[in-house]
Amino acid sequence: MKRKGLYFLIALALGGVGAVHAQDTAAPATTESATSSYDGRWYIAPTVGGYYNDTDRNTNSRQFYYGLGVGRFISPNASIDLFADRTKRDADAGGNWSNNTVGAAVRFYAGDWNAWRPYLLAGVMGSNHHSRGDSGWSPAAELGGGVSKTITDSSDVRIEAGYRYDWDNKTQPEMDGYGDWFLGFSIVSRFGAPAAAPAPVAATPPPADCSTMDSDGDSVNDCDDKCPGTAAGTIVGPDGCPQKVVIDLRGVNFKFDRPKKGETDISKSLAEPSADSIAVLNQAVDTLQRYPQVKVTVAGYTDSKGTDEYNQALSERRASIVYNYLTSHGIDASRLEGPIGHGESNPIGDNATDAGRAQNRRTELQVQQ
Repeated sequence: MKRKGLYFLIALALGGVGAVHAQDTAAPATTESATSSYDGRWYIAPTVGGYYNDTDRNTNSRQFYYGLGVGRFISPNASIDLFADRTKRDADAGGNWSNNTVGAAVRFYAGDWNAWRPYLLAGVMGSNHHSRGDSGWSPAAELGGGVSKTITDSSDVRIEAGYRYDWDNKTQPEMDGYGDWFLGFSIVSRFGAPAAAPAPVAATPPPADCSTMDSDGDSVNDCDDKCPGTAAGTIVGPDGCPQKVVIDLRGVNFKFDRPKKGETDISKSLAEPSADSIAVLNQAVDTLQRYPQVKVTVAGYTDSKGTDEYNQALSERRASIVYNYLTSHGIDASRLEGPIGHGESNPIGDNATDAGRAQNRRTELQVQQ
């Protein structure tokens, strides 16, 4: 047995498997065409080449071979071929020695489809040998490498070299195998039309900017609106949810029998300390400015002292002086209904006591919901 050739074949196989594994696990492909798509059409690959023969064959050292392969790519970086080839050797002692080989080979490629792509080759086959002494089959295997280049949509060129070992122990009984080096050239021609390019994916339109949208018209943009779809005219807070606005003027207390007819300075009509009442009125102005959609009715009231007619006029003066205070501080009159006087009706305190009567001398801002 030619042990050196066999050992070399085994070493080359182990090295090739390791290199391909390292490429698959540690070096991702750098282009889309090499990783995400490939041409899976069947092809034929006529091949011509030459052998540098094992000296133990006792034949001429070099000769041509020719063959034909049929295969296809099974992934962007791998193809498989079924092939047959033939060679004929002239024996040193006279006569000739021919081999017809049939087998399968797999190739592992690297690089982009449009560039020169290096690859590793591994194959198994059956070798049918004919000579004056014997005719029969023996197993064989090959390892090698090469480069491939796409030259048109349907054709490639392939150049490869390697080592083929044939376990032929019949042609020369004293030998049980031969290792030959080979060099081959192939034209790869694919069948049929190339696959159509995938249709371009329509670009997804960018999402609408919710900060510029107010779908329910409540003056709160859609990004911040936690209650979309509120009815028109609903009073809402900064989060867009319905909010009941209360403008409380309790604490705005009037002196007894004030304001007088023609009195315009509200501070002279307010109970002491008048600054407390002015502070409450200013809070009401601030609330109305923060809620520009709010409208209110300005209503005045009195205690039970005095005639109904007098108290009605006094309640109207109280409503009017608050109305004028609001408009003079920037509240548009279109948002104010009134002023309206209700006299001594609707008391909130006990008119039998001084404290209760003081509570009833008041003005209210009644929010229109």
